[in-house]
Amino acid sequence: MNGKEFFAGRRSVETPSGSISYVESGRGPVALFVHGVLLNGYMWRHQLAQLDGLRRCIAVDLLAHGNTEISATQDVSVTANAHMLAQFLDAMKIDQVDLVGNDSGGGVCQIFAALYPERLRSLSLTNCDTHDNWPPEAFKPFVAMVAAGGLAQTLDAMLDDKTVYRSSQALGPAYERPEAVADDTIETYLRPHTRTAQRLRDVERFVNAFDCRHTVDIEKQLAKVQAPTLIAWGTDDIYFDLKWSHWLQKTIPGTRRRVEFESARIFFPEERPNEFNSELKAHWAASAGTHSN
Repeated sequence: MNGKEFFAGRRSVETPSGSISYVESGRGPVALFVHGVLLNGYMWRHQLAQLDGLRRCIAVDLLAHGNTEISATQDVSVTANAHMLAQFLDAMKIDQVDLVGNDSGGGVCQIFAALYPERLRSLSLTNCDTHDNWPPEAFKPFVAMVAAGGLAQTLDAMLDDKTVYRSSQALGPAYERPEAVADDTIETYLRPHTRTAQRLRDVERFVNAFDCRHTVDIEKQLAKVQAPTLIAWGTDDIYFDLKWSHWLQKTIPGTRRRVEFESARIFFPEERPNEFNSELKAHWAASAGTHSN
């Protein structure tokens, strides 16, 4: 499925934070999938395609990403994104979700879990920003580049020559097999950020707002989350060391399972969907009827 096909069924819903874009597939209890920086809901295409027989799978576009439309003054911090998810669920008349997050989206999910624990049926976290590892050391050069005003040039370079995106100086280290990332995937992720000057400014603001205080401040609340939790971690990630999976397991009392994906990197839900989806299926099945508020 290419990006055009995935977003052919795109919808949007109005919230106090803006017009939130999403794609959904399937019926039943809702599973909400949250992507990370520079990406969008397309990151979860394999989950929507393979898990729609078990869940009503919804992939949102975060504030400042994808096709979500916001005002030029809308707060785009990770905490604002966590509140947006709650507003999105309210607008969709959804009470509880099986929440799944990756990368900075996993950090957003932690904040959501801490602030809105009653909205969780279950939680699944993959390699993501955690506690005071935000932004991670290996990502700080990118953050510095954005702060210096270089994002527009960098995006243009990656779009003009897709090998730049796949290189070790750009997004290559996020993938186990960067050479296999399709040109269309890169276009689908990056092109929305270049459509207008405001869209570029919005994603700049998103990156400039990276601050570990957002996740450090919710540690005590996270330590009270009882929702059944899966921690699934790629072991070969330069951004999010395996130790953070242990930290999450220790911190979240609802953790039922921590699983390692040997040699996998941050975007393994996209690269190894069959393995990851198998874990999600088992987690959801084991969690059914075991958590109440």
